[in-house]
Amino acid sequence: MATYQYPAYPYHPPAFADGLAPTAQVVIVGGGQVGLTMALDLAQRGVASVVLDEDNTVSDGSRAICQAKRTLEIWDRLGVAAPMMAKGVTWNEGHVFYRDEQLYAFNLQENPHSKFPAFINIQQYYVEQFLIEQAMQQPLIELRWCHRVTGLETEPEGVRLSVETPDGSYTQPCDWLVAADGVRSTIRRQMGLSFSGQVFEDHFLIADIIMQREGPAIRRFYFDPPWGPEASALMHRQSDNVWRLDFQLGWNVDREEELRDENVFARIRRMIGPDTPFELEWKSLYTFQCRSIDRYRHGRVLFIGDAAHQVSPFGARGGNGGVQDADNLGWKLALVVQGRAGQALLDTYDEERRFAAAENILNSTRATDFITPKTPVSEVYRNAVLDLARDFPFARALVNSGRLSVPAHLTESSLNGDDELQGSVRPGSPVPALQLSVPGNAAASHLTDILGDGFTLLCFGPANAELRVESPLGLRLLHAGQDIRDSDGSIAAAFGVRDNAVVLIRPDQHVMACWRAPDPATILGTLAMIRGDC
Repeated sequence: MATYQYPAYPYHPPAFADGLAPTAQVVIVGGGQVGLTMALDLAQRGVASVVLDEDNTVSDGSRAICQAKRTLEIWDRLGVAAPMMAKGVTWNEGHVFYRDEQLYAFNLQENPHSKFPAFINIQQYYVEQFLIEQAMQQPLIELRWCHRVTGLETEPEGVRLSVETPDGSYTQPCDWLVAADGVRSTIRRQMGLSFSGQVFEDHFLIADIIMQREGPAIRRFYFDPPWGPEASALMHRQSDNVWRLDFQLGWNVDREEELRDENVFARIRRMIGPDTPFELEWKSLYTFQCRSIDRYRHGRVLFIGDAAHQVSPFGARGGNGGVQDADNLGWKLALVVQGRAGQALLDTYDEERRFAAAENILNSTRATDFITPKTPVSEVYRNAVLDLARDFPFARALVNSGRLSVPAHLTESSLNGDDELQGSVRPGSPVPALQLSVPGNAAASHLTDILGDGFTLLCFGPANAELRVESPLGLRLLHAGQDIRDSDGSIAAAFGVRDNAVVLIRPDQHVMACWRAPDPATILGTLAMIRGDC
C-alpha cells in the first residue's frame, strides 16, 4: 500500500507449563477497533485483560472510515482521540446529487461549540494502530499476536479456550470472555449461534484511490449519477489524499470480473474524469447485510461489535456501534469482576445494546431500501422524492442516503431512574459535550471532559451546595457554580433544570436519573439497581 506501511507486532510463543495458561479475569478475542477499545476501557477501570488476535498487524484496507462524534468522545476518555483528530479528515457537511445536479446540502454538527466534529474520516488501520500503541502502554493489557482460538468450553464459573500458535497449542481459562472477533466470529460459530435478519440482493464495490483534489471535505452521495451505469455512488476524502469511492453494481454480477483492475479503473475514470491522475490503493466487494444474533450475553460469554450485529456501511453505524457496545459493557463488566455489582447487571448490556442495534438495523434497512429500490413502485417513489427534494425542504427529510450514526438514547432502559425535569437530555440520553469552565482546570472545556469513568452527581441550586452522598459504587459530586461554571446556561437548559435539581450520570456518560430536589436516600435507592444481588 503506497500510503501506509503495515506494522508487524511482536509474537511471543506460549510458555505455559503443560499447555495450561493461568486463569485470566477477562479474555477478549479480536484485536480490532472494538476489541481494543474494550481492553482500554477495562484497563482504565482497573481490570486486566488478555487480547487474543490471530494476526499480528492491523486491518487490511481502510474499511470503517467514518468515526462519529460519540466515538471520539469515548476515545477521548480513553486517551486516544488526539492522534485520531490529528490524522483524520474533519467533516460535518454532506451533499446529495441526483443525476447531473446537486439537490441540497446538510450539516450534521448541531452544536457549533461542540468539542468534536460530527465525523472524522480516518482509515481503520490508523485507528487500530493508535489503539494498539495506547494498549501497549497499559500494564493491565496483555496483547497476544498470532494466537488463534480454535475451540471453547463454557462452564458456570468461566470459559476454557483452546488456542493455537505457530509454536503449539494451549488452554486458556478465563472468568469472562468478550467476543470481538468480527463478522466471521469463531466464538459465535463454536457456540452454534447464527445471525437473523436480511441480506440484500445487491453488490457494492469499494475503491480507495490516491488523488490530489482541492476543496472541503464533504460527503458526496450520487443517485443515478450521469456517468453511469451505477445506480448510486459515494465519495469520501480520507487521510493521506486517499479517497473512498463506492459504486452500486447490482446483484447479478460476476464478482471476479468486477474486481479486475481494468474494470475498476474504468469505473473510477468515469466518476472523476478521464484526465485526473490517480493511483488505486485498495478495492473490495461487499453486500448489504442487516443482521443480529438473538442475545449478546450467553452466561460468561459476551458479544460485541460485528460478532453480535451487522449493518450496511452507508450510515457508518457498524464500527461506531461496536465502540458504543464496548463503552456500555466496560463499566458493567468491571463492577461485576470487582465484586461491586451482581452478574444481573450484565443482562442490561444485552438489553440496551440490542435496543441500539435494532435501531441501527432499522435505519440501515430503510437506507438500503431507498438506495436500492426492490420494485418498480419503490423506484417511482424514490425518484419522485428526489425530484421534489430539489425545491422542497419537506421532501429532503424523505431522502435516505444513509441516516448517519448517532448515539443511542436508551430511553426504555431498566436502569433509568426518575425523570422529574423533562429536559431535552433525559434518562437514557448521552450527556452532550456542552461548554463549561472549571475553576483551576483550564484544560477542561466541555462537560464530558470532567465526568471521568465513574458515577457522577451533577447538582444545581443553593439547596444542594451541602449535599453529600456516599455509595459503595463510588460517587463524585459536582456542584454547578462551585466545581463547574455553566456560563451561558446551556447545561441547565439541556437538563431542564429548575431551582435545586440533581442529575445522576452513569460511568458511560449516559444520564441515569433527573430529580427536582432529591434526598440522599432517593439517590442511593436508584444506585442500588446497579448493585443488584451483590
